[in-house]
Amino acid sequence: MPAHIYAKFIPYICDMYINSDFSRLEISLKGCLDNYRYFRSKLEDRTKLLVLVKANAYGHGAVEFATLMEDAGADYLAVAYPVEGIELRQAGIKSPIIVLTAGTDSFEQIVNYGLEPGIPNLFSLKELCSVLEKRGMRDFPVHIKLDSGMHRLGFVTEELKELEDFLKDCQYVKVKSIYSHLAAADDPSCDDFTLGQIELFKKNADSLSETLGYRPMYHILNSAGIERFPQYQFDMVRLGIGIYGVSAIPGNHLSPVASFKCKVLQVKNLAPGDGTIGYGRHGKIAPEGTVIATIPVGYADGVDRHLSCGKACFSINGRRVPTIGNICMDMSMLDVTGLDVKVGDTVTIFGEDPTISELADILGTIPYEILTSVPRRIERIVVK
Repeated sequence: MPAHIYAKFIPYICDMYINSDFSRLEISLKGCLDNYRYFRSKLEDRTKLLVLVKANAYGHGAVEFATLMEDAGADYLAVAYPVEGIELRQAGIKSPIIVLTAGTDSFEQIVNYGLEPGIPNLFSLKELCSVLEKRGMRDFPVHIKLDSGMHRLGFVTEELKELEDFLKDCQYVKVKSIYSHLAAADDPSCDDFTLGQIELFKKNADSLSETLGYRPMYHILNSAGIERFPQYQFDMVRLGIGIYGVSAIPGNHLSPVASFKCKVLQVKNLAPGDGTIGYGRHGKIAPEGTVIATIPVGYADGVDRHLSCGKACFSINGRRVPTIGNICMDMSMLDVTGLDVKVGDTVTIFGEDPTISELADILGTIPYEILTSVPRRIERIVVK
């Protein structure tokens, strides 16, 4: 690990040992850098690397993670909304920041904070140019989004001519990049569709570049695309969920980055006659009695209520233990019968065991949703 990066995070690392008696999301400094090097190794030296830190860095802590990626050498950062980019600028982040969902009424703030908007339609582009004209600004950096088949945002082929005509006479903006988004790069059954997206993107990007008289950067690959289609890396790639430890390739185990941990609040020995456990009386006491451990995290902390009643196991002291009863807003109960568990023992909700992908499978969702569900009241701590 580069010494200057490690040194920058020593205060965060020390804090964990000074105050270890809280619920926390531990961010592995080594895991982040391992994953960064893995994806960087798939790229040519000339290819730029953009790291997505939207949605509080996929739940990992936007400022901390952006700082880490800036020091690691990321060429660009990207957020979804202007407010996220403003937070990073106010925290001292200097890297170029693309705002992927710039909207139509935040361009004053975007300009004020030196952010670079993604432009998906002509209306947004004209609104931005109006702001720039009033300020007497020229060549403001923008990123043009093309719709190659995702069908959310972006210029479709039929809209290119009008866009090109507008940009030919527009001195207020400078197109830094042209980009698009792959819909199913992680799914081999959709590879023909993915390749069609890439072909359409290049065709339309080339047309726009010819009109501009210069060639902006092209980028279309996301994390799955970097792993599965590195031959189409163009000038830049966008690294999202991969940097956080989730691979698109089955069996390819990236380094785990986030570990959600807490402490046991109380241990109770319950006899058969003690009734039931938790809301709705869904926790049943065994005929021979049950020992439960109560922990200070619940569905308000991102522990999905559908993991209640034994549908999932967490780990204590290296042993898996099932949930028992309904997960509450701020607390959950675990069945620790037969185990040596005491107040203050560490519980892992997800991390190395169980993995976040395992919980996602139980819930029928994706790791993104679980990560971004961990609220800011859960402290983010960088660990070595």
